Amino acid sequence: MGAPAMGGPGRGPGAGPAGPRPGAPAGPGPAPGPRFDPAGPSGPGFTSAPAGGDPGYGPGPAGPVFDTPAQGFAAPAAPGVRPVGGPGVGTTQGFPAYGNGRPGDAPTGPTGGPALGTFPVDEQPPRWPGPELDTPGRPGPGPGPAPTPRPVPTRITAAPEPADQAPAPAKAPAKAAATAKPAKKGRNKLVLLGGAVVAVIGLAYGAGLLLNHSDVPKGTTVLGVDISGSRDEAVSKLQTAFGNRAAAPLQLSVGGKQVELKPDKAGLVLDSQTTVRNAAGSDYNPVTVIGSLLGNERVADPVMPVDEEKLQVALQELAGAAGSATEGTITFDTGKAVAVPGKAGSTLDVDGSVSLVKKAFRDMVATGQAAPVELPVATKQPVIDQAELDRAMKDFAEPAMSATATVKAGVKSIPFGAKSLPKILSMQAVDGHLVEKYDLEALKATYGSTFDGVLIMRGNGQKTAVTPQDVVGALGKALRGKTPAERIVTIDTNPS
Repeated sequence: MGAPAMGGPGRGPGAGPAGPRPGAPAGPGPAPGPRFDPAGPSGPGFTSAPAGGDPGYGPGPAGPVFDTPAQGFAAPAAPGVRPVGGPGVGTTQGFPAYGNGRPGDAPTGPTGGPALGTFPVDEQPPRWPGPELDTPGRPGPGPGPAPTPRPVPTRITAAPEPADQAPAPAKAPAKAAATAKPAKKGRNKLVLLGGAVVAVIGLAYGAGLLLNHSDVPKGTTVLGVDISGSRDEAVSKLQTAFGNRAAAPLQLSVGGKQVELKPDKAGLVLDSQTTVRNAAGSDYNPVTVIGSLLGNERVADPVMPVDEEKLQVALQELAGAAGSATEGTITFDTGKAVAVPGKAGSTLDVDGSVSLVKKAFRDMVATGQAAPVELPVATKQPVIDQAELDRAMKDFAEPAMSATATVKAGVKSIPFGAKSLPKILSMQAVDGHLVEKYDLEALKATYGSTFDGVLIMRGNGQKTAVTPQDVVGALGKALRGKTPAERIVTIDTNPS
């Protein structure tokens, strides 16, 4: 902003009269006042007007006259004073110098004011606050002090950085760089693969448990037959598949002689109930559960218990019928007791035949057929010698067939004699001794309904009908009787 060029009345204290301007009307004018000198001896300030007047000052009303920038501003002027324009107008740092305000006047004095800062020439300088001054066509405000010039803000622009110079990247801490290890991609893939495999196995395991909710899990087999389902269904499947096989007689060979052995008589059975009970229940083994989804079998063993005592007896009977050796015994076929001495010969090896008979039964159940099994034989001497035959004849056989024996129960009775006893009575070797043996079925057929309605008080306080065992107990005593009275025995219906 330029400094104001002052002249005329009100320019300041001590202002001298201004000299006449060329072409101006004669008349007294105000004494010229001090002039602002931007290059004074001690810096910018006001200086006295030169003697004889300053040709740059002219008559005008009292009040300050300010320099105004050439662009965008009209310099305010009092009546009779206007801004100087046209040729000869000087500028100082972009600010115009004003003359005496008449048309065609050229500047006669210094045209520049003090430089109070800089601003770009293409921008408008800020306006002075307060009342407008020296505006053409408008009266000025009259005499008054000059406003204090305000410095124009200077725009400071930082120098641009070169375009090709990018900021340096931040450096990572040396310690972090030293300790950081590159990730092992192979290990990450293995971890992901392992997790996927575990997830698939878990889903398969859950699905297997869901499907295996029945009593007998899916895929359970017994001897190749699927028995999965409820317990009743499993038992029915076993009976259908193996019932006939378990009841079929076993084909055996003793010393070249073909014989049969019924499983139920030898104590050989297939226990379907126990087999299903063992196969039932949830199996939480992951291998079994997942395998059931893939069609794998869950094999259950059949339960085939063996009554060892019944098997021994059956084989001994088989040995007596099939072997060449015979045991001493007593027969009653003719209605009389007859002693039959034993003789040495080949006979069935009972102890050696037990395991073979068990295997033959299992094969029959599993396959439905089995080739005849050759059982071992051995040379055997009779156990019952002549002395034992003599004792058995005297103590039992001869008295038994000597007369009729009668059994009574209540008011009813039945006799047993030479015709009925041979069907009921026989002798067998037990621990080297001959003892009588009764066929209970033949006995029951013999007495029939004779004792119907007769009740016997039992030890538990209940009364039940007469049984074959009750008749055998009384008959055995009667057969040993030597007198007619001793050969009649009554069944005690109310024992104390």
